[in-house]
Parts: sequence; structure tokens; C-alpha cells
Amino acid sequence: MGLILKQLFAFIKLLNSDTGNISLALGMTCGFILGMTPVLSLHSLLIFLILFFFRIQIGAALVAAFFFKFIAFLLDPAFDFVGQKVLEMESLQGFFTTLYNMPIIPFTRFNNSIVMGSAVVTFALSPIVFILSQYFIVKYREIVVARFKGTKFWKALQATKFYQWYYKYEQYSWK
Repeated sequence: MGLILKQLFAFIKLLNSDTGNISLALGMTCGFILGMTPVLSLHSLLIFLILFFFRIQIGAALVAAFFFKFIAFLLDPAFDFVGQKVLEMESLQGFFTTLYNMPIIPFTRFNNSIVMGSAVVTFALSPIVFILSQYFIVKYREIVVARFKGTKFWKALQATKFYQWYYKYEQYSWK
């Protein structure tokens, strides 16, 4: 639980900073995929590799995965239905047989209806999640952060010695 709280606070700090919107939105999208699909599958490992090799906010991905995992449990019957329909399609039976006979592909667990259904739904919805998360990040920064920085509380906090010390510490700690 401590790791999640630490990542949540880091995510809030990133939202309030001038960090790139695309990096945060990609992190939210990867977290959406990780949260909605079962963890022990090969495509989850692929998403983790993408997180580590590209400039994507890992904290945003972990926080999003934590929250989307709760939604995924509620959507498991729908994922099972979609996965069953995809796996029972006559036109794809030969393709699935070929995939199952390949060396590494069966580790994706594509023959499980929940895994197939969640993968189909989440990969189809990923572009929408990316666009929406990028939009909401920009709006959050325009409305909430700008309004908060205009409050008397924020101005009083900036005037304290502790804030000035913390601000200098933050400037030197990342270099």
C-alpha cells in the first residue's frame, strides 16, 4: 500500500508540474491496458517492457493500473462474452490453431476467453483513453492548478521559509 501511495503522490506532483502531457497520457493508457487485462500474460510483460524502454511515466501507469484493476473485475463477465465470441468465430479457427502451435504465443493465454475479451476491448479502447486522458490533463492544469495557485493559501505557503527551502532542495536534487 505504501508503494501505491508513493506513486499516487508522485502522480499528483507530475500533474501539477510542467511535465509533458503526452508522457503522462501514455502512462495512463499503459496503466489502462495493465489494469484491464490479466497480469500473468505475455502482453502484460510487453507493456512493462514498453514502459521501461520509452519515455513513459511509470508512476502514472502504476496508479492507473491500480484503479482500473477494480473496474476490470466488474467487467469480467463482459470480457468473457466478447472473448468467447471471438474465440468461437469459424473464420479464425485455423489462425488460432496456428498460433497455438507456435513456440511462445501460447504464453499470451489467448485461448482463455477473459484474456482474449479483455485484450480485444482494451486495445480497441486504448486510443480513446489516450485522447481523453490527454484532454483531461490539459484541462486539469488549466482550471484546477491555475485556480489553486491563485488562492490566498498558496500565496501564504509560498511566502514561508520552509517552502523556499523545499523549492531550492527540489531544484538541486534532480540534477
